[in-house]
Amino acid sequence: MPNQTTRNINFYAALCYRLFLILFIYTLCRLGFYAFNYHLFNIDSIGKFSYILFGGIKFDVSALLYINSLFLILQLLPFKFRYNETYQSICKWLFIVTNTIGIVTNFIDFVYYPFTLKRTTADFASQFGHEHNIFKLIINFLVDYWYLLILLILTVWIFIKLYDYFKIKKPKYYVWPNYALNSIIFIVGLALMVVGMRGGWRHSTRPITMGNAGEFVDSPSEISLVLNTPFCLIRSLSRKALKKMDYYDEKTLNSIYNVVHQPDTSKPFRKLNVVFLIIESLGKEHVGSLNTDLLNGKYKGYTPFIDSLVNNSYTFTHTYANGRKSIDALPSVISGIPSVCGPFVLGNYSGNKTTSIAKLLSTKGYETAFFHGAPNGSMGFNSYTHLAGIEHYYGKTEYNNDDDFDGIWGIWDEPFMQFMAQKINTFKQPFFSAFFSLSSHHPFKVPEKYKGKFPQGPLEVQEPMGYTDMALKKFFATASKMPWYKNTLFVLCADHATVSYLPEYQTTAGYFSIPILFYYPGSELKGKTEKNVQQIDIMPTVLNYLHYDKPYVAFGRDAFKDNPNDFVLNHNDGTYNLYKGDYLLSSDGKCTNSLYNLKTDRLNENNLKNKLPAVQDDLEKHLKAFIQQYNNRMIENKLTID
Repeated sequence: MPNQTTRNINFYAALCYRLFLILFIYTLCRLGFYAFNYHLFNIDSIGKFSYILFGGIKFDVSALLYINSLFLILQLLPFKFRYNETYQSICKWLFIVTNTIGIVTNFIDFVYYPFTLKRTTADFASQFGHEHNIFKLIINFLVDYWYLLILLILTVWIFIKLYDYFKIKKPKYYVWPNYALNSIIFIVGLALMVVGMRGGWRHSTRPITMGNAGEFVDSPSEISLVLNTPFCLIRSLSRKALKKMDYYDEKTLNSIYNVVHQPDTSKPFRKLNVVFLIIESLGKEHVGSLNTDLLNGKYKGYTPFIDSLVNNSYTFTHTYANGRKSIDALPSVISGIPSVCGPFVLGNYSGNKTTSIAKLLSTKGYETAFFHGAPNGSMGFNSYTHLAGIEHYYGKTEYNNDDDFDGIWGIWDEPFMQFMAQKINTFKQPFFSAFFSLSSHHPFKVPEKYKGKFPQGPLEVQEPMGYTDMALKKFFATASKMPWYKNTLFVLCADHATVSYLPEYQTTAGYFSIPILFYYPGSELKGKTEKNVQQIDIMPTVLNYLHYDKPYVAFGRDAFKDNPNDFVLNHNDGTYNLYKGDYLLSSDGKCTNSLYNLKTDRLNENNLKNKLPAVQDDLEKHLKAFIQQYNNRMIENKLTID
């Protein structure tokens, strides 16, 4: 071994060495996790396993930057005292202690994972919070897994030894140029830390979560192999774990609200193509034909093409989103899963085994695809669609022409929808395709050549909404000339509503009101029914319309069928909103906050809480049934039919 003097290196080289050291140890932890649990994963090739290891680096970097944020700041401070031996000794043990905790949590999941089939999250403490013999449990755990304890001690010992393998070389002088250069490095270092924690630098990139691991696997059951335990603990700290409920016995629960769909098998399956068109921020307020009662019948709206589509489609009087964010929409529309207590794809249960309309239709020979003009990876859509069983993803990368880039979010809707039409034309029928628009989004711009071409209403979003409406018109004009068009069921909806202007939409119901249209060219599928319908109803409605013949789980209902127990539910900021018949009940899940008659009191000025006991009891009963079905199925990972 070389003597110590030959191991003196530059300050920043030593820092990088120590970060790569702990990153390497995390990779070893992932290998150890797999070695202990290989029988629970279906890894059938070295290439697949290598891709999982590659994906895991992204989550390791994020976790390690969170864990070592204080250490990194202390090391990057551009002052001479950072070379002091005492100062460096303190930093050393801060680094060792915090990272040892991270290593310990990874090791725990080596043996704890088979009991939960997921990485440990922040709800771990609540699971054992009422155990009075927790100390005894820990002792028993250490005795039972003594070999793991020895391996852990050996790992930490090697970690400490390797930390000191290189020593920091002190500069002979530390004058103003040193301060200037190191100050720049400090600022750049902080910026890189933020990028690493978030998992990307793009404007459209959300901080990565456990759901993003789906990008690197073929099955939700493999997500835990991509993740690391410290990352899961950090990301789940702010998310409350659901609690199992037992309001009703199983028979009573299913009589009120049954989420297992048993289709009618007496009719032959109809192999129609299915195209979902999910329009960014398309609140129902913007569609004139759905608001003929507003402004004494003079309200025109901002979407003339969608107005024409309404007249040739089937819709409902009251249609709602299940969430208020784009990230809530895809699980609701494609998998029939609403977001409760935060977006489903970001939550503690995003790794659950789920179904989707794409997975179910693929069993019938459907080719499946998703189109979104943003940079691939935006909003985590590619991860979600991959887990949802969608074969092809077409984003900004596949479009491959930055001349049509809007400069912020992605490709303008008009050219991207034309690209989509042409790409769909290459698919073998039958197919399922979903499109998510992006141009009707802040900062609410339209292409230069269209400035002044669309009405500018009181809301900034309404001009780009007119642009997207025009893009839809051109898409349908192109698609109508293609051979697959007349054999296609189109479903148009919004991802969520947005800012509102009219008082009728500045209410709880108004904040979630969106259009939901079912359009089958040349068919008798036209009209409007007095009914409450939501995004999670789309999947079962389409499947039943096609006469899909296998049971499946979805939290919505077939909107074309009459059921006295039908209700709509959305959740935001800790409040459940349940719509049934003419009434809207808002509750925190335990106590009712308000009850309104939406038919006679559209502006929600007369709170009927405790004034209509029979109505309130009925809505509270259905809310309890929803909470029990949702919570218990999430906790028990029962979102599919085995």
